[in-house]
Amino acid sequence: MTSLLTAVAAGGPLAALGPEWLDPGTIITNLVDSLGPWAVIGVCAVIFAETGLMVGFFLPGDSLLFTLGMFVGSGVVGTPLGVVLPLMFASAVLGNSTGYLIGYRVGPKVFDRPDSRLFKREHIDRTHAFFERHGGKAIILAQFVPIVRTFTPVAAGVGRMSYRHFFTYNLIGALLWGVGVTSLGYWLGGFSFVQHNIEYILVGIVGVSVLPMVVEALRNRGKVRRAAAAVGIPGLDDPASDPAAVREDIEG
Repeated sequence: MTSLLTAVAAGGPLAALGPEWLDPGTIITNLVDSLGPWAVIGVCAVIFAETGLMVGFFLPGDSLLFTLGMFVGSGVVGTPLGVVLPLMFASAVLGNSTGYLIGYRVGPKVFDRPDSRLFKREHIDRTHAFFERHGGKAIILAQFVPIVRTFTPVAAGVGRMSYRHFFTYNLIGALLWGVGVTSLGYWLGGFSFVQHNIEYILVGIVGVSVLPMVVEALRNRGKVRRAAAAVGIPGLDDPASDPAAVREDIEG
């Protein structure tokens, strides 16, 4: 237990990714010190904020769940795994549902502003069509991508995706993420290699989580370049060019 706490507290390369107070080990350790046996409820609040409140997009959901599983396995967090897993699952489900409700109730009012150049009615229609076509896959996969998992339920609500359809995939995504990642931390945390290299493993989790965003950005940029070349729009190879502006030229 002591070696695990020491490894997490050391920070290592993880400290370079953000402020110390966002380090998952620091978050859980502080919760244990301040809340004692109720520390898991504090983690639930963090997971809910990240998945349900748009202001929580910066919180470290993946690495927090993994670290929680390790701390439960090592005894740092005294709550049994059989209690922790349902709580993480419920927090993710409630958070995603709250994000959907925010998008459903507030989103259309923002998008319908007549003088807005950023938010247009057509964006709602495109979002609705996207989720009708790829909704299940998008919601499940987005659960594992930082920032994206915060805003995908909001987009589903804005696009008027059927709540029954959304909730079904919400349950699957929350189960795979909230239960799966926590269980993975609980199981892997028992290996000495993981304990001695926890900071690198957490960095790896962050990297794997961000990778889909990088791949998607590169794919979109490639599509814009090919489309621009097809219609003869020059200057896209210039580093100063704006793919979004070129996309508007292509579509408009």
